[in-house]
Amino acid sequence: MEKKLSDKKLLSLSGSTLFSEIEYKDLKRIYNCLATREKSFERDSFIFHTGDEVKFVYYILSGSVHIISEDFWGNRSIIETMYSETLFGEAYVFSEMENQLVSVIAAENSVLLEISPSSLFETCTRNCECHSRLIRNVLSIVSKKIVLLTEKTEHIMRRTTREKILSYLSNRAQREKKNAFYIPYSRQQLADYLCVDRSALSHELSKLQAEGVIKYHKNFFELNQ
Repeated sequence: MEKKLSDKKLLSLSGSTLFSEIEYKDLKRIYNCLATREKSFERDSFIFHTGDEVKFVYYILSGSVHIISEDFWGNRSIIETMYSETLFGEAYVFSEMENQLVSVIAAENSVLLEISPSSLFETCTRNCECHSRLIRNVLSIVSKKIVLLTEKTEHIMRRTTREKILSYLSNRAQREKKNAFYIPYSRQQLADYLCVDRSALSHELSKLQAEGVIKYHKNFFELNQ
């Protein structure tokens, strides 16, 4: 569903990461420069498939998406999950690769802002003073994504399933600044994210709970010291 952003919606965007430190009067001008449109996606629907030509950069207004890859035999892994106020698609647009090897699906009902890549990264013909601020915001968002992907690499490089689980849970606890928290994955999704077999994951989780290292119920976890 395509939808033109209203003044009310523009006002709500003024405090978002992408439009941080851009005044409302300038936000209207920026929006006109970006040639954007708002699109809604239901849970489990595809934003784009493996092999599709990616023509736009997407900004998540609400909801979340999974970046997934599938091998030749159909085995799926979650590369990353991205949440509200995050950009995706820019790497695929600017790499100029004809056949990108990932798909993006809505992890929940989500609303995305579809943005013309040329207008996002190039100075507009109106010479908007606020456009450089927008570009800095984009670079900040992309940098945070790189940090998150680096964290995932640290998890999956661990030698055993147990070490991968503990690495991930430790990171979540440090990020949440508490020992009890919810994770954004189901069992299968967590297995896909950590690149392990689901049954092996469930077995190790049960062992860790029996040993008193963790407590968990569905996607709620508590770490014990």
